[in-house]
Amino acid sequence: MFIVGMLSWWYSAGWIERAKLIKERIARTVDYFSINLLLKTLFSPFRQISAGKVNGSIGVKWRAFIDRTISRVIGALVRIVIIAIGCVTIFLHCLLGVVTLVVWAFIPLFPFVGFLLFISGWTPVSWT
Repeated sequence: MFIVGMLSWWYSAGWIERAKLIKERIARTVDYFSINLLLKTLFSPFRQISAGKVNGSIGVKWRAFIDRTISRVIGALVRIVIIAIGCVTIFLHCLLGVVTLVVWAFIPLFPFVGFLLFISGWTPVSWT
């Protein structure tokens, strides 16, 4: 009766709880990288405090324009790198989640496999 109860929990509520934990981990990763926000502000100036309008001669205005343009290019490059790293990380979390759910199905079989290996006389390979 105990084994039936454990297996029924393992393949129903336990599996659902594991899937919820994986979903929460992916959601935390998505929130951490904030890819939507990075895409919205892709061409915003990068850490530039004075990005407003500049008064002065044409030389001062041209220098401010060049400064803002360089700042926007640097900001876009940094954000693109962070978006790429975030996408790879999210993909790896999803892949790890799928592997975890697949392995979750086979974990109750491990004691039986170990017992069968014990009976057959199998031993791990010795490195010496």
